Amino acid sequence: MTDQKKSDQTTSSEKPWGGRFSEPTDAFVERFTASVGFDQRLYHHDITGSIAHATMLARVGVLTDAERDQIIDGLKGVKEDIEAGRFEWSVSLEDVHMNIEARLTDRIGITGKKLHTGRSRNDQVATDIRLYLRDEIDVIAEELARLQAGLLDLAEREADTIMPGFTHLQTAQPVTFGHHLLAWYEMLVRDADRLQDCRKRVNVMPLGAAALAGTTYPIDRNLTAELLGFDRPTENSLDSVSDRDFAIEFCSFAALLMTHLSRFSEELVLWTSAQFDFIDLPDRFCTGSSIMPQKKNPDVPELVRGKTGRVNGHLISLLTLMKSQPLAYNKDNQEDKEPLFDTVDTIKGCLKAYADMIPAIEAKADNMRVAAKRGFSTATDLADYLVKKGVPFRDAHEIVGKSVAFGVAESRDLSEMTLEELQQFSDVIGEDVFDVLTLEGSVQARDHLGGTAPNQVRAAVARARKGLTLV
Repeated sequence: MTDQKKSDQTTSSEKPWGGRFSEPTDAFVERFTASVGFDQRLYHHDITGSIAHATMLARVGVLTDAERDQIIDGLKGVKEDIEAGRFEWSVSLEDVHMNIEARLTDRIGITGKKLHTGRSRNDQVATDIRLYLRDEIDVIAEELARLQAGLLDLAEREADTIMPGFTHLQTAQPVTFGHHLLAWYEMLVRDADRLQDCRKRVNVMPLGAAALAGTTYPIDRNLTAELLGFDRPTENSLDSVSDRDFAIEFCSFAALLMTHLSRFSEELVLWTSAQFDFIDLPDRFCTGSSIMPQKKNPDVPELVRGKTGRVNGHLISLLTLMKSQPLAYNKDNQEDKEPLFDTVDTIKGCLKAYADMIPAIEAKADNMRVAAKRGFSTATDLADYLVKKGVPFRDAHEIVGKSVAFGVAESRDLSEMTLEELQQFSDVIGEDVFDVLTLEGSVQARDHLGGTAPNQVRAAVARARKGLTLV
């Protein structure tokens, strides 16, 4: 063995589990199996969990009060070192847990080795991830509520702005821009509900399950759960250390949220194009071209749309990770963190971008109105008018179809035809027909709960504000 290879390897006695082994860990294997490069972000939650664990051990008599205080003071010192940049993370110590424990022992001596009594890294990491995700869920909920509030403000501001509503991306019926924005809001309401529902299942504590079968020490799991703010301890030790459903559920929430943001993005990209020209995004949310000086590219919506793929991929990654694992803990589960961490980072960034951008959108009401007049968007209103005059709907549908065909041939909208021209298709049509063929008449007629009428938009905004909790 070369001197370099010797220096790259860690002797078995230096490992916390080294007593069983007769040769050092291979240098590549050590790097390959280490997780400290990414799980060090759990340091705060690892230390928080350890302080609660030490407090509980002293309460049940496994540690003395003096040992507890020494451990807690030492852990606080380790945390200060990490946050001050004085902490050197070691790959040879594998993960965040052993790095912190080793530094604790360096600081306070043999008492530091007593901290791990009654627990395993299996239940420790499961607890750390839940503490981490619970905190991140609260941050995400706050940013999601900020985006919702911005949408409500914009919807109220644009309650009277008329735009074309689409099906199949073809002009269908007039709607208000405010009503369209409230459709986005409803998607986010469901996302917020799913997030809080997920938090309930995150907020249970696996600590005390130890490696897989519990511990022989007289631990008080209810006390530890209370100290850490969990709703309750988990019920089964085998499931406690191997369960990653909560992470999968969170990533499922995230995939749906990103799908919604991606749909928003697609519409924003369309609306900012020269072909639509419905809205303007502030320059600070756009970029230009290195060769085409006229370009103003909606990069933020495009990038959010693109990032949806990576979040969807993380969900599939975690589902695949768990699909064949026998009980209880397996090393496979080390692969849960990077997809989860990246999902958290990605949706936080996307939500911040949208929460900042949405209130700054400027609607081009004149352009929207012109577009709404194209495509015979009030044709359904004419059919409804005929039905109210006693014409069977199927007959009304045919009458309006012929009227539209005439308009296509003449390059005129229904509202631009004369009464005589309309009456050639049905003699029940009277002067009052023009009240329903205007864009304003169309949107005002849909004056019911969930409808697009401006006063309904304002009422929906008011109801939503009452239900929206800004964290």
